[in-house]
Amino acid sequence: MEVEIEVPSHFLCPISMQPMKDPVTISTGITYDRESIQRWLFTCKRTTCPVTKQPLSATDLIPNHTLRRLIHSWYSLNSHHNFDLIPTPNKPLDRLQIVKLLNDAKTHPQNQITCLRSIRPVAHTCMEDNLGVFEFVTRLIMEENEVDLVTEALMVLHHLKLTDLKIQKLVVGNEVRLLNALLHVMRFGSVQSRSHAITFLRSVFKVMDPGHVSGVNPELFNQTVRILKDNVSHSQQTIKSSLEVVVETVRCGRNRVKAAESGMVLVLVDRLIESSDRRACELILVALEQICRCAVGRAKLVEHAAGLAAVSKKILRVSHVGSDRAVRILGLVCRFCGSCGVVQEMVEVGVVSKLCLMIQIDYSDRTKERVKEILMLHSRAWKDASCVPAHLLSSYPSL
Repeated sequence: MEVEIEVPSHFLCPISMQPMKDPVTISTGITYDRESIQRWLFTCKRTTCPVTKQPLSATDLIPNHTLRRLIHSWYSLNSHHNFDLIPTPNKPLDRLQIVKLLNDAKTHPQNQITCLRSIRPVAHTCMEDNLGVFEFVTRLIMEENEVDLVTEALMVLHHLKLTDLKIQKLVVGNEVRLLNALLHVMRFGSVQSRSHAITFLRSVFKVMDPGHVSGVNPELFNQTVRILKDNVSHSQQTIKSSLEVVVETVRCGRNRVKAAESGMVLVLVDRLIESSDRRACELILVALEQICRCAVGRAKLVEHAAGLAAVSKKILRVSHVGSDRAVRILGLVCRFCGSCGVVQEMVEVGVVSKLCLMIQIDYSDRTKERVKEILMLHSRAWKDASCVPAHLLSSYPSL
């Protein structure tokens, strides 16, 4: 009598529930059979992990060689039960195949997406060889093609591992076309498209001439706010890339009003309240400090019901950089928005208590000087505040 052999559950693809022939792992850490996950991503155009339902930060398919060897060994041991051995995965493209794909895509535009998807797994090897991949991909992006095509091009560009010098050569002379193309993807693309666009924008702004950065389209801030408001679809890396874009752009004074009018201050405060990540908090506080250098930015911060409290709460809880930026923000508010209502609110939400505490601890002299300046600015209203603990008020700076 033939004995039925049960295939181990971890050898089965979560999509097809059949034994995997070519196991690959996606960005969420789940392993699938290559054919099944490719159909899910590229034929059905899904942007989430089939098992976890999490949005995918990238659609890279990483071969799971260890699992493949285990499956192969198990199949070999059970070969007398008529199991087929797993075929060897396809060999990576070589130079001639890449050149052939590029030439075919240039001659037949309908094959461009197929070309990009074929090149992407080996894109990291293409920059060393002068094959024309970089030029081909960047041309597709700047010609403002269909969003799906530009998205695929951005994914290949990401895998090329470009240096700052290479990005700078791409940007110079193409600033407007490049920014318009990326902004188009952010407006009309999928969640994954917007993630790739904002990630590349981060690299672009770091090498772009300040004169071009200061003239960015206000719509850029609207679309960045859209990403930052989405607490579900975007990965933490995409959120940090978005924050880095904000920091790079608001260094230019002309962009601060644009950012404030887009609703950026409100969404940054909401993010600050929710975030416990050190780097994210630092980026938010740096961005808020820059935006609060304009009157509109300060007004938006004060309008937020938890704005002052959220900034104050991060003092001594993030890092020296975070605390210093938070103190600068409070200093700007005190100097330029110090109405009776704001001054009273800063007592009630604990801002004054936190500032008094900073004087008592070992901190940088420059930051302490800023704290003392703030406390002295409104000493009449704060020095005898009943809701500030006596042990903190005892350190209140004297005139």
